[in-house]
Amino acid sequence: MRADPGRSAGPISLATIVRRLGGRVAGNPEVLVARVGSLENATADSIAFFSNPRYKSKLAKTGAAAVVLAPSAEGLTELPRIVADNPYAYFAHLSRLFNPDADPVPGVHPSAVVAEGAAVAPSAQIGPGAVVCAGATIGARTLIGAGSYVGEGAAIGEACRIHPSVVIHSGCRIGARGIVHSGAVIGADGFGIAAEEGRWVKIPQVGRVILGDDVEVGANTTIDRGAIDDTVLEDGVKLDNQIQIGHNCHIGANTAMAGCVAVAGSARIGRNCTIGAAAVILGHLSIPDNTAISAATVISRTLHKAGTYTGMYPFDENAAWARNTAQVRRLSELADRIKALEKRLADKENKDG
Repeated sequence: MRADPGRSAGPISLATIVRRLGGRVAGNPEVLVARVGSLENATADSIAFFSNPRYKSKLAKTGAAAVVLAPSAEGLTELPRIVADNPYAYFAHLSRLFNPDADPVPGVHPSAVVAEGAAVAPSAQIGPGAVVCAGATIGARTLIGAGSYVGEGAAIGEACRIHPSVVIHSGCRIGARGIVHSGAVIGADGFGIAAEEGRWVKIPQVGRVILGDDVEVGANTTIDRGAIDDTVLEDGVKLDNQIQIGHNCHIGANTAMAGCVAVAGSARIGRNCTIGAAAVILGHLSIPDNTAISAATVISRTLHKAGTYTGMYPFDENAAWARNTAQVRRLSELADRIKALEKRLADKENKDG
């Protein structure tokens, strides 16, 4: 829920913004702005931001009343401007100032089902058709959206936003200020099966999913419960849409993943990592803190030092791709042969010399 998207309760001066968010004003501090906007589409009551030199032409043509920019870019425009060390992060706070989440409307909708023994804070909101099972706990100022399901013994902390059509299975935990977007499933069974005489035997998944504070889970993302131990996402983890987190994974604080990442079971990912879109991380391996994984990269072994890892192979017609792949697989052998030839040539030159 948002209050009047795109606009604050009224115009705010640059001086007021700086008092609230920091930074400094260059130009007229009494200029009023009422919304955020992009450089190319900003209107006369908007404030935009500039953080990339490639967009100088857009800055020159913008219709914004003011801009946010870095000290190094202060002289690129005569518009009133807020100067901040990190314009992009500043703009995120500024957008939140203009677009605050609406407070929940306390109470339980008549069509919702709240079981006996569930503990729902008086300031929480339970939306139409939502189900809160026995033993579940809903924290203060938390919103449970329409049609969402909170299983037995699950616990959701204070000031969370559970959007419509979310499933939170039994026993799972979500910390304070969590955001879970529509279609997400928290705590479904992990993919645990054992082979026996030509068939698969299901392994009960008896762990939980534990999300720390300030975790955001994107639409249609799934986080599987642990087989025995819990699947854990520490504070501040941010997951984009359509991500799969397998059972027993542990993801460190403030790690962020873009859309369609797949993390297989029992992987351990450190803190402050970034995982690009459609990357694949195989199971039972570890990634250290402060590691960046590029989009579409497959991580197939444990990484022992932080860094940026990239492994994309260009697509081609299948026949050509197969030939090239076969050659890539022989690179080590070919390198050894080249070294041997170089040594023979060097020996011959020394002998002839």
